Amino acid sequence: MKFSDLKTKTLDLCRRIGKRNFIIIGAVALTVLAIAVNVIIVTSNKDDGFDYEQSAGMDAANQQTPNDQKPSDEQESEDTYFSSVQVNRQRTRDEAIEVLQSVVDNAASTETAKNEALAQIGRLADIMEAEANIETLIVAKGFEECVAVISDGAASIVVKSDGLMPAQISQINEIVYEQAGIKPANVKIIER
Repeated sequence: MKFSDLKTKTLDLCRRIGKRNFIIIGAVALTVLAIAVNVIIVTSNKDDGFDYEQSAGMDAANQQTPNDQKPSDEQESEDTYFSSVQVNRQRTRDEAIEVLQSVVDNAASTETAKNEALAQIGRLADIMEAEANIETLIVAKGFEECVAVISDGAASIVVKSDGLMPAQISQINEIVYEQAGIKPANVKIIER
């Protein structure tokens, strides 16, 4: 097969698919990528309980205090973790919605493309509402901080805790199921 034949076939395929459909595919791919990055960020910041500072030979001033309170720098880091994750998640979602909105606002987009983009925006809005409700209800159950990330029918819940009891895990799973319809098998609870 000659290069010119391959080029012609590729151009014919692109014309059949159309510019609008490429935009929709790109918008959907960007949205999925943004959600996946959020999940990776939340799960990669998992506290595995190992004290890296102490094992590296840090001096006694930087080690935990006798009453197990965290030093002020570490406490500040914990406090900013949850707010920074929420801000990053919102920024990513806003960018995805902006891309989808550009498809809707584009006069060259077909009705099918506009309807798909609007449906995707609606799904993102539903996910954002469910995440906010989950976070609010988990905090109402006595947790100091919480971040919920829903993606592809699964949820990752990060809570500020020194150890979860089975009853607390059940409460979190129940809240997630009631608000998002996600079964406990698809819920990952991460202690921070």
